[in-house]
Amino acid sequence: MRADLEIIHEWIPSGSRVLDLGCGDGDLLASLAEHKQVSGYGLEIDPDKITACIARGINVVEQNIDQGLGNFASNSFDVVVMTQSLQALQYPDKVLAEMLRVGKTCIITFPNFGHWRCRWYLTTKGRMPVSDFLPYTWYNTPNIHFCTFADFERLCHAQGARIEEGLAVDREHRHSLGSRLWPNLMGEIGIYRISGAGLAEHRVAV
Repeated sequence: MRADLEIIHEWIPSGSRVLDLGCGDGDLLASLAEHKQVSGYGLEIDPDKITACIARGINVVEQNIDQGLGNFASNSFDVVVMTQSLQALQYPDKVLAEMLRVGKTCIITFPNFGHWRCRWYLTTKGRMPVSDFLPYTWYNTPNIHFCTFADFERLCHAQGARIEEGLAVDREHRHSLGSRLWPNLMGEIGIYRISGAGLAEHRVAV
């Protein structure tokens, strides 16, 4: 599995009921089912990835996340997961609200566009950043809503969500002293665990 999925794997309790939004080929759900007796569903729109999920015995639904989660009842899952998709959604605020509605806990990962390399590239070149980590140019990128850790935490606060845990890591999903001291400047990827109870308290952004 990807390194971020390994971290998420550790955060999900055994026996949980999980909904994985944009589940890909089902790596996370397959591992959780094998090692933590987790049950649940994956949502995906790529036909090839849906076929891969079915071949692995993963319960998968063909569904566009931006169209909401109205086919799922409130609090019907212990954990709702969405990795590396927040910035590519048309309505990230509405999807976050739906995640908090159907899940007792939500785990979300996304790239931090406030990272120092993005800031330096924009300052020195005057153009949108392009790198190994963000390989797309502005006109063909799937990322349509660029945000920083501070932006995400403000959205959580506005929706009355509580940030239970948050990590700022590099592209290899490693921690460093810099990402601990100045996460919004030095962290490339955010991994957050949130719930719908109360206001955000465990802030990462600086």
